[in-house]
This record gives sequence, structure tokens and C-alpha cells, in this order.
Amino acid sequence: MAAFRNRLLALLGAKALRVLQPEIVSIAVREQIHSAKDSGFVYFIEDGVASVVVDVDGRMAVEMGIIGYEGVTGINLLYGDPVDVYRVIMQVPGRAAGVKASRWKALLRRDERARAVAMKFARAFSIQVTSTAMANSRAKLEERLARWLLMVGDRTGTTFPITHEFISMMLGVRRTGVTLAVQLLERNGLIAASRGSATILDRPGLIHLANGSYGFTERHYERLLGAPS
Repeated sequence: MAAFRNRLLALLGAKALRVLQPEIVSIAVREQIHSAKDSGFVYFIEDGVASVVVDVDGRMAVEMGIIGYEGVTGINLLYGDPVDVYRVIMQVPGRAAGVKASRWKALLRRDERARAVAMKFARAFSIQVTSTAMANSRAKLEERLARWLLMVGDRTGTTFPITHEFISMMLGVRRTGVTLAVQLLERNGLIAASRGSATILDRPGLIHLANGSYGFTERHYERLLGAPS
């Protein structure tokens, strides 16, 4: 059985992988990979970043959280709920290990270790969603942007493809506001932004700018599932 980078698959072990029969697929930017109408598969992200978004009044999508190589889509299934109120779209293109939802649910029913790992991830993700809601309500735009860039960088490395348009959609703000915030971070030497990509230059500086909005989620993920490699 091939080795997987995904943290959850690595924790599940070879016996579970034989049951799941994961297959690697490539996922393009903005490709929708999970919704209430399309939940036949779950995806254990190998690289790249997926955004978990909720539609507001059918007019706007707001990001509630992100999933990278530390997690899996279809979190509703972990609670026994067949309906997903969120959509999952690929924010940074990459690869994922696709698993039939029926196989994943069957494994969760009969494998105590898999169930424990999955529920710990669900708990970690719920903490991330709460932290995102707090940041959206209390933090300044540049603080939210710093947090968001750090979280994406944790999952992709220091350089990743992204556009101001996509950032504005994920943060739920106007594109002009994102442009000004990006320029502020650039002037302070924290990032370098070019057309379609961003590079983190000063991670400690970004953490400082995030003003406490980054780190809480990450500490609890490590407490629950161990430090990402």
C-alpha cells in the first residue's frame, strides 16, 4: 500500500487503508469537491487547500474553514448526517485521496480507532470554524489576512497560487479592501505578492500582525492529533 501524506490516512494504518481503497485524484482550482448534492466521495487532501464555504442567501459564499493535508472533507458524515450544509471548493490546486463515502462510513461504524481519529479531527475543525467566526467579527482586515495566509502556508509551503479576487471571496470583503491589505503587508516586508501568487517572507511578523487570531486552532490540532510533519 502506497504511503500517503495525509495526516489522517497515516494515522489510520494499513488495515483501514485496505478497506478504504483510496485513489489519488488531481483537483483544479475552484473545483467543487463536496456538497449536499454530491457526497458520493470524501477526499483526504494530499496537497493543496480546500475551502469549506457556506452560501449566504444564495448570493455570497463565505469561508468557514480550510482543509489541507491534515484532514478530510465530508465532516457531516462523521456525525451521521447525510446532508452537508457546506460546499467544499479547491482554493489551491493539488491532489487528494478519494474514497467512496460508503466505504468511509462502513469503516467508521466498525473500526474504533478510525472513529476516534475522525472525531478528533472533527473536533479540531470545529475549533477552527469557531476561531474563524471570532476573527471575522473582531479582527481587522489585515489581521484576518495575516491569519489566512499563515493557515494556507502551513498547508502548502511559503509560496502558493492565489488571487485577490479569491481572497476577497474567502474573507467576505471587497476586492479593493484586499488589495489595500496586501499592499500593507508588502510594505512591511511580510509577503511578496505577484499576479496570481503570494510568498510569505516573514512568518513571525505575520503571526505578530495576526494579533492572536492565529495559533489557537493549530495548538488544539496538535493536542488532538499530534504535530503535523
